[in-house]
Amino acid sequence: MTDTKDTSKIDTGKEGEKIAVAYLKRHGYRIAEVNYRCPIGEIDIVARDKNALVFVEVKARKSNALGYPEQAVGVKKQKKMSQLALWYLQEKRLSDADTRFDVVAIVIDPRGPDIRLIKNAFDFRA
Repeated sequence: MTDTKDTSKIDTGKEGEKIAVAYLKRHGYRIAEVNYRCPIGEIDIVARDKNALVFVEVKARKSNALGYPEQAVGVKKQKKMSQLALWYLQEKRLSDADTRFDVVAIVIDPRGPDIRLIKNAFDFRA
């Protein structure tokens, strides 16, 4: 049986991803994939921003009570994102692509979402 708290977290995450996709499109990103899955995990969004292939992590929360959403993208998550990006690049045969990691941090508020795009949020981590 799924815990209500877990379901709420998943719902917030899915809502955040929808908000992020719309936001990125409004800012000129071309969405290539949403929820790209491979054997080692999932990338929230893969997009193109001009000539860059961008791996986007979406962090959504209902409030800042536990800190800003982007603070949840720590070193462990950065390493995982780096592994996932390598997998994606290898699978799609894009090893020469200019890449970067962005974070979309969203606080979902009844008055409307507070959205922050952090471009080039971190470098590749081995």
